[in-house]
Amino acid sequence: ILKIMTTSPPKYLQEDNLNEECKKFLSILPKEKGWVGSYIYNYQGFWTPPKFLQGVISFQQQFQAQDSDIILVTTPKSGTTWLKSLLFALMNRVKHPIFEPNHPLLVKNPHVLVPFLENTLYIDGRVPNFSTFTSPRLLATHVPFASLPKSVQDSKTKLVYLCRNPRDTFISMWHFANNLIVHHKVTNSIEEMFDLFCEGASLYGPFWNHVLDYWKQSIENPKKVIFLMYEEITKKPKIELKRLAEFLECPFSIEEGNSGVVDEILKMCSFENLSNLEVNTNGKFSTGEEYKLFFRRGEIGDWKNYFTIEMSDKLNHIIEEKFQGSGLKFSYV
Repeated sequence: ILKIMTTSPPKYLQEDNLNEECKKFLSILPKEKGWVGSYIYNYQGFWTPPKFLQGVISFQQQFQAQDSDIILVTTPKSGTTWLKSLLFALMNRVKHPIFEPNHPLLVKNPHVLVPFLENTLYIDGRVPNFSTFTSPRLLATHVPFASLPKSVQDSKTKLVYLCRNPRDTFISMWHFANNLIVHHKVTNSIEEMFDLFCEGASLYGPFWNHVLDYWKQSIENPKKVIFLMYEEITKKPKIELKRLAEFLECPFSIEEGNSGVVDEILKMCSFENLSNLEVNTNGKFSTGEEYKLFFRRGEIGDWKNYFTIEMSDKLNHIIEEKFQGSGLKFSYV
């Protein structure tokens, strides 16, 4: 008799290992079609997959921020992997000189070196062991400002926010979500997901709320929040990396400038270099996501290959309306 092989989906697509409390809670939250799983749920005004919701709540309830912490914040697919590598190289340049042959970034994925709080450290009811972290602790989150734990908001913890233009963010998110589910179910059409994105129902969205809240914080509290733009780092990498170093109170010395440390950091953390490393072409998370999915193109303007004129007009209209008077402008080229 022929046995039909059923392969269970990878861990990141499994949604049944939630605790009872979380399942009960989900039943009362608004939901929309999911980008990766079946649904995303609206919690405290932002949308998240059920698997991460449990992690978000644990992060909110349990995390104790330290004044020396540095937390990188992004909406998904804004250049997070790149900035994690830059942040790690920058903050560890004494401990791990950029010229050393087996630098951690050459043998480990940036997401391992700068872990996500809600979707790695606190996921599935885990209690992270922070005793293994050296100070300053380098951490990451996608959680909107208003939903960060109180200890993060009230401490001297520094927040590094990275923003990317909404068109490229959407295209990258759509590709990423489809690549995660491609072997397991039918992928999502661009039209359907674009409409969801425009309604605000994207991962950790609405996109505009997420960006605007951190933008306002960076203006009101520039010592706590720095607001970086993906496009600016792409166009003026040295200036932006130096700005980040100043904000984190570890500016580059004249000697470092002369010996090419800034250039070397940028070279090591470049898309070309990271995406071609053995660890990133063949490695994967314990949950099953392949590292290579986190390196697609890393370009500005890829949206032009996908957007219709109608899509451009619709999103322009929303962005103009939402960001009116904020002083924030996006670069699409």
